[in-house]
Amino acid sequence: MGFNITSIKTSSNGAWQGDNPLNFAFPLLIVQTTLILVLSRFLALLLKPLRQPKVIAEIVGGILLGPSAFGRYEDYMHRIFPSWSMPVLETVASIGLLFFLFLVGLELDLTSIRRSGRKAFGIAFCGISLPFICGFGVAFILRKTVDGADKVGYGQFIVFMGVALSITAFPVLARILAELKLLTTQVGEIAMASAAFNDVAAWILLALAVAIAGNGSGQQKSPLISIWVLLSGMAFVIFMMVLIRPAMKWVAHRCSPERDIIDEAYICLTLGGVMVSGFITDLIGIHAIFGAFIFGLTIPKEGDFAEKLIERIEDFVTGLLLPLYFASSGLKTDVAKIKGGEAWGLLALVVTTACAGKIIGTFAVALMFGMATRESLALGILMNTKGLVELIVLNIGKEKKVLNDEIFAILVLMALFTTFITTPAVMAIYKPARGSSVLTHRKLRDLTNTDESKDQLRVLACLHGISNVPSIISLIESTRSTKKSQLKLFIMHLVELTERSSSIIMVHRARKNGLPFINRLRRGDWQDRVTGAFQAYSQLGRVSVRPSTAISALSTIHEDICHVAETKRVTMIILPFHKQWRGQGDLQVIDNVGHGWRLVNQRVLKNAPCSVAILVDRGLDNGAQRVCILFFGGPDDREALELSGRIAEHPAVKVSVVRFIEKDGLQSHGVVLKPSASKCAEKYYSFSTAHINTEKEKELDDAVVEEFRSKWDGMVEYIEKTSSNIVEEVLGLGQSGDYDLIVVGKGRFPSRMVAKLADRQAEHAELGPIGDLLASSSHRVTSSVLVIQQHDTVHAEEMPVAKVEQNEHDMVKGDGDAGMGEISKVV
Repeated sequence: MGFNITSIKTSSNGAWQGDNPLNFAFPLLIVQTTLILVLSRFLALLLKPLRQPKVIAEIVGGILLGPSAFGRYEDYMHRIFPSWSMPVLETVASIGLLFFLFLVGLELDLTSIRRSGRKAFGIAFCGISLPFICGFGVAFILRKTVDGADKVGYGQFIVFMGVALSITAFPVLARILAELKLLTTQVGEIAMASAAFNDVAAWILLALAVAIAGNGSGQQKSPLISIWVLLSGMAFVIFMMVLIRPAMKWVAHRCSPERDIIDEAYICLTLGGVMVSGFITDLIGIHAIFGAFIFGLTIPKEGDFAEKLIERIEDFVTGLLLPLYFASSGLKTDVAKIKGGEAWGLLALVVTTACAGKIIGTFAVALMFGMATRESLALGILMNTKGLVELIVLNIGKEKKVLNDEIFAILVLMALFTTFITTPAVMAIYKPARGSSVLTHRKLRDLTNTDESKDQLRVLACLHGISNVPSIISLIESTRSTKKSQLKLFIMHLVELTERSSSIIMVHRARKNGLPFINRLRRGDWQDRVTGAFQAYSQLGRVSVRPSTAISALSTIHEDICHVAETKRVTMIILPFHKQWRGQGDLQVIDNVGHGWRLVNQRVLKNAPCSVAILVDRGLDNGAQRVCILFFGGPDDREALELSGRIAEHPAVKVSVVRFIEKDGLQSHGVVLKPSASKCAEKYYSFSTAHINTEKEKELDDAVVEEFRSKWDGMVEYIEKTSSNIVEEVLGLGQSGDYDLIVVGKGRFPSRMVAKLADRQAEHAELGPIGDLLASSSHRVTSSVLVIQQHDTVHAEEMPVAKVEQNEHDMVKGDGDAGMGEISKVV
């Protein structure tokens, strides 16, 4: 069905009045957008196990929607993607592209690039130069072989081919490095710095290519016009850096955190600046995206202003508008144009030349700088990552009629292939060593039994944000011994790596000192305030602080935590609970950072190489002067008692130990815990499946308590409670307000009293029965809670259970040594 573009209307009158919504621009755009989003998300889900970046799914989705696959059905193309609708779709996609390039400019920190050193610059320079030169030869062959390729000027064609073969996609590379856990390695650091150099060079080369390409007529034009375009472009860049950059610095200062508000007028001004900058470069004769990119570079990276801008626009741009750009690219890509052995041979030639030029150039220079062979090869493969930036170059080339349909399809497939092979190739070639340390004190008891003068307590404390800082300092201060060796504190801020640009801004703030993503701090950043607080605290003496930031996907960030705990010989990991209480009494507000962070805590508990403590903060920032340890028995409770001994050494902290003992006459009733496959581990408590002798455990409990009492007699309040209802007793202690902090063991091998709670439905099963009681939001507990899990590989396997109470004479003799892995566990 033919359409006159001037007669196209925006909205229909509806199906009841005889209108087909697919014949009108806006309803059709909605259908197209929905189809594109559904397909790209589905493909991203399929490719996730292969650890491929989302850009691969979006490129493939665009190709499938185009004439290469679905577009072979004419009815589909005429109905869903008719030719008259393409200007509308491409216009909306171009707005998304404009703001995405603004975000890319925000990601690139020029000061970070300047301090990256000559190694990164040398690798980036040669990594661009060799494939760019190789592009000359490929351009010559393509012009001689592909029909219609010689209709464009030789200079224009060479520049576009050189740029297409030499680009590295910085945003895609950053996420591949994070996915492979390589950002902290030498390879990752050099790749990031080199890609940043490469990105800047790529946009300069692209501006040159566009200036030479001219108005898209494909005809030769006066060289004087190209010179004027380039000079105007240089004048624009100078104007932006000399005048606009200081102005944006003033705007960012006006929106600083100290003023506690960001005026919407400044946000609108900035977004308007993106549009105006794009219009000016389009007016000059360079593509509008170049102006948006340069404007992004003028925004100060320090402070909150850049992050606030990203929060306002990136989800809408990268989640909705950018996939439209990929789809419009795919609709222009017809793989069927590559037919015959000669065409597929040309594709192989282009792919081989692109890979060889980039990899060999980077590999050779990396070897010259003294890098190992395997690291140099991995770096070359990483720098060969293409992606979105490549597609932008190719689309502009097609728009300017420099690239015809066949060459465009060849280069799109080249970009897809080189990006797809990056992750598996690097995984096969380069696996950084993550050796373990045999000297690690995996629990507090290990450290106590060594020479105190030689060993120091090493703690890894994790943070979700600045709100966790006061409570962590209060907890660490209460454990800071005045007699024993120095406490070494590793602080790790946990940041989720997503497709968001804000994650890449965090990556830019890294420095090389051996820990994941250690921040190069700047004045005004929240990291400055965090580190300032901990550095000020370290001045109190006997506490050494090393702050860091781990940026990773939530599904794998526990690997970073456990890796640092292993390599730094940490004795205990402290994790913040995923909920945090603010305010007092009925005015309390619960901040929830999300279920994903709860899953992170659960994975750390399962995989940690040392003891783990989860801190439920209910206002511990006021200090922990009154601490209560609840002791029921078992390895986790013994670890909690060991920590209380360190807390007792602090002169300003009053420690109380409450040991629960069953009333006389109840000892004859045992509890049998049987595995229950029908119970969900999220809703019911899990206990250790290990074979443990309950009599021996009781002897260990008695010995540890006796040792503790003899050592701290008169300095620590010791209370024994006999109760038939420990739920009421425990909640009574938590609700009394007598204690700032209550310390409990997780209870994976529970005492008889705790085992009686086994079949209660859990709110937070990872905290164990007693910890969950105290952490529940419905019990009006006022004390903060610290739940401790002692490291012991024997207890690593856990599962939900069913509880059965019975008399002692009913038990099978010898069941006291049974494990749940067989039939039952008797406690």
